[in-house]
Amino acid sequence: MNATFIHSGEYLDHIPAADLPVGAVVVISDSVAIANRPIPAGSLGSLAACGVFEVQRAPGALIPQGKRLFWNPAAQQAGIDGALLGVLPMGIAAAEAADTATTVR
Repeated sequence: MNATFIHSGEYLDHIPAADLPVGAVVVISDSVAIANRPIPAGSLGSLAACGVFEVQRAPGALIPQGKRLFWNPAAQQAGIDGALLGVLPMGIAAAEAADTATTVR
């Protein structure tokens, strides 16, 4: 069977169980996506599956641009330690981050 194009994939349809505020990082199985707009519980909305976002990061050393980042849903932070139990691949650092936030693509 040949593949059939559905859409470009920047956004994924999602119906949340609870209200999602703008900027919520949402775990979907083995990946994460981000709410660009508020989505009321039980309503169809869209989550960004790509783009560049600023998120909270785990404290520690400078995160260099291009470093692989992981989302820790328990701590609600991005970090570089992919060996931690429960973390999910999130993307790469879009710029150096020495502060409490990092950019992710």
